[in-house]
Amino acid sequence: MATKIFKDYSEFLQREDKAENGVSQIFADNNPNWEAQNATNKGCWNCSGCSGCSGCFDCSDCSGCSGCFGCSGCSDCFGCSDCSDKKGESKPAGIPVIENIHQKVLDAVKMPNALDMSTWHTCDTTHCRAGWVVTLAGEDGKALEEETSTEFAALQIYRKSSNIRVSPVRFYEGNETAMEDIKRCAEEEAKQSKQES
Repeated sequence: MATKIFKDYSEFLQREDKAENGVSQIFADNNPNWEAQNATNKGCWNCSGCSGCSGCFDCSDCSGCSGCFGCSGCSDCFGCSDCSDKKGESKPAGIPVIENIHQKVLDAVKMPNALDMSTWHTCDTTHCRAGWVVTLAGEDGKALEEETSTEFAALQIYRKSSNIRVSPVRFYEGNETAMEDIKRCAEEEAKQSKQES
């Protein structure tokens, strides 16, 4: 199937042909064979070395996967996001918890020039959504990021800190779309807190 470079994941989701694969410019720059690597995939985003995948996100060397995320060497996976077979390793330990995570992320990104969805970390005061989650988690967040990846660390911190789920695809949206969803999550978190009081 054809693969095309999209500005971000939001633009990829708006494509007319849902079978078309997509990659970000950063992914294309880091994976010179991105077109060939997606030749047998269908509707995948930022996949590399996958074979026969469908609807996958950020896979590597998968075989027969469908709806997977961040898999490596998996076979017949569905919906895995932190599979214990990933690279033959178990899940990393020490996932930190951020109380009121959605409000804290919103407070952080409200500062001038604090949100830049084009890269994980720009400087100490500018990060993307996932970068802020890792940063707000302090040394434990940084350690988890170094052991795995920014994307994986942020996803696990979100999962452990809140029952309000944030899809990993949200880490690849543009600034405006990301800000809207960050606000939505913070509002939902505030409503939950009121109901629990």
